[in-house]
This record gives sequence, structure tokens and C-alpha cells, in this order.
Amino acid sequence: PQIITLTHKYPYAKALVYTFHMPAFLVISGYVMNIAKGIRPFLRTMWWIFIPYAVMETGYVIMSAILPVRESVEHLSVPLWLDKLFLHPLGPYWYLHTLMLCGLVYLLVDKLAGKWSNTVSVLIILALCYAVLSACGILSLINALYFTAGVALRRSSINFRTFFSASFWALLPVIWLAADETNLNKSTLSGAALTYLMISFLLAVYRYLPDYLKKGLGYIGSHTFVLLVFSPVFTMAVKPLVPVLAFEPTGMLFLCVSLCFCVIGSFAIAWGMDKLNLSRFFWGKARMLS
Repeated sequence: PQIITLTHKYPYAKALVYTFHMPAFLVISGYVMNIAKGIRPFLRTMWWIFIPYAVMETGYVIMSAILPVRESVEHLSVPLWLDKLFLHPLGPYWYLHTLMLCGLVYLLVDKLAGKWSNTVSVLIILALCYAVLSACGILSLINALYFTAGVALRRSSINFRTFFSASFWALLPVIWLAADETNLNKSTLSGAALTYLMISFLLAVYRYLPDYLKKGLGYIGSHTFVLLVFSPVFTMAVKPLVPVLAFEPTGMLFLCVSLCFCVIGSFAIAWGMDKLNLSRFFWGKARMLS
């Protein structure tokens, strides 16, 4: 709902945010993708990403056939469900699909080529595999390449905060690049530069946040999976608030209210699942929230 607000009220701001927010997330995902813990533990991790993904994607496909959403389906069928689940995910769960696919391919390439090839060779083979999947229409190549950038950073043994050096000065080239709307494209070099610069700038901002805010953001960040899984539910749920809060012309009130609603609602569902002992069946662990 927050991006929807930006789309209708501030299309330029939406274009800017779209340029760096998911690329940054994919870089971080590639960086923290841990295949060193062994094949079985890694596959278990992927399985317990797949279970919530499968449940929520299935629900989203069903609701898309009922509700008037942008990506609606006309007729539900088993082949359509399997296509959306494994090949062409519908709606906001594409990130989890990309994460699992990129992770599994990375594991396969590392195990087959990693023992006989250096890191550069592994990264080239990995990029080629992603290119093949992209040509088949299963994966976005640019998204996979941002993930690969994170993998490259991790395999280089360079600390994340060393590479993305925290600096308020990063805001100056961000302003310069963002002044030309043609630069607001994650598939271009300027888009990659904006991603790097925004990470550096946000790391600088984070250093000066009060401790209580750091603690709160850290807790939310450590449970990002909860938000990824449940926030789309509240994207639909807050839509009736649009006319209610229309008296505030900037849309910022709706943005703040919907953001709080999504975060609190998502954590409330996870908390309820913990209390009902359902987390072990959905997340693969006794408690999701610690």
C-alpha cells in the first residue's frame, strides 16, 4: 500500500524507490546466502521458505480470481496453479521465488564447479545459468545479477560495511543522478550506482539513530521473512482506508497508517501462530518470533 501511495501521488518518488529498494534487497540476499553449512541444512532452509511461499502464493492466486486486482486470473485450474507456483509467480511473492531459485542454482554451481574453479569462474557460470533461466521466462536476469553481486561480495571476503562505506556524501551523487529521470532504471549502470549510493547513505543515517530505534529496526529486520509473507494480506486489507483518509491531500497519513498496519498485523499473525503451536508446520521452527 505504501508503494501504491507513491504511485498515485508521487510517481517520480515511486520510480526512484523502485530503482534501488529491491536491488539492494537482492544484493543483501546474495551476501547472506549461506551455502557453506552443507547441502542438507541448506535444502532444509529452502524447504521452509517454500512452504510459506506455497501457502501464500496459492491464496493469492485464488483471491486474484475473486477480487478485482491488477494481476487477476480468469479461470482457476491445476495447471495454472502449478505454473504460478513454480514458474511464473503472481503478485508480490516473486521475491521468494527468485530467492529460492537463485539460491538453489548457486548451490548447484558451487558444488559442481566450485572445487575445480576459482570464484570468478563460479560467478560467470552462475550468471550464465541465470541468463538461461531468464531466456526461458522463469527468472528476471537483472534481479538475478543483483543477487550475484551479493554472492561475489561474500566470496571476496570483503566486509559488507567496508564495501558499502557509510557516507552522507553519497547523497550528492544520488541527487545528481536522480535529477535525470532516465537514470531511474535498475537495469542500467546508473541504477546500479543509485543502489550502491543509497545503501551507503542509509548506513550513514543508521549510525546516528537513537539506540531504541536501532533496536526496534533491528528486530523488524531480523524478522523480514514475516513481513514478506504476510504484508500482502494487509495490502488488500488497507485499501478501504484510502477514501477514509482522503481528507489529508498528501497521502502521507495513509502511508504511515498503512505501514504501521502492515507491520503490526504481520507480526500479530506470526505471534498468534507461535501461541497456537502452528509455527513448526509453517516456518519449520517452534517459535518464529524471539
